[in-house]
Formats: sequence, C-alpha cells, structure tokens
Amino acid sequence: MHPELRKAYEDEMVAARHCYRAGRDAAAMAHLERAHVLGQRHVAPHVATHYWMLKIGLRRRAPRQAWGQLLRIVLGALGSAVGIVPAGNTGGTDIGMFRRLPLDPAVRRLLEK
Repeated sequence: MHPELRKAYEDEMVAARHCYRAGRDAAAMAHLERAHVLGQRHVAPHVATHYWMLKIGLRRRAPRQAWGQLLRIVLGALGSAVGIVPAGNTGGTDIGMFRRLPLDPAVRRLLEK
C-alpha cells in the first residue's frame, strides 16, 4: 500500500475507532465503509475493517450483521489475497458482498497511484 493510500486508510480507521468508543456507531460505520474501499485490496486492512464492523454488529445485537461480517472476514481475506475484490464496495451487510459501486473521485485517484 503506497504511503498516501495508507495514510488515508489509517485516518479513516482512527476516526472510526474514536466514534466507536464514543458510542457513535453510525458515524463509526461511515468511516469504516470508506476505510474498506481504501483498504480492501490488502489483506490486513481489509480484515481489520470487517472486524470493526463485526464489533458494531455485536454491540447492536444484530445477528444478521454479525454473521455477515464473520463471513466477509473469511471471504474478504481470500479475495484480497488473490486480488479479487469488488471496487467501491463499502463492506457493510446492506450491500451484496460481490457488488461493485461507483468510486468517489478522490478515492479513485488514491487507488490508481
């Protein structure tokens, strides 16, 4: 992961953890979704975003969300490892895990470097 992409990913993860610890799950999820798009081509960042999404699902006592994130941790790690990830997918259980989504132009520029 190039340094500019790494910084953007880390900034989103720091913000997500801060919001999570403050009990602001919706805000944490928004940061995690952006971090997911930034990091999904790399195994460890990809798995980390799903881990934090899992934590939100567990705290919300949302079994569908929690199970969906457990599945995404396994399949996401494999997808990243072999280089098959759906660009723009935000990683939440409200989006099909193989669905591609439009990329924000700023994110696209980071991913193309």
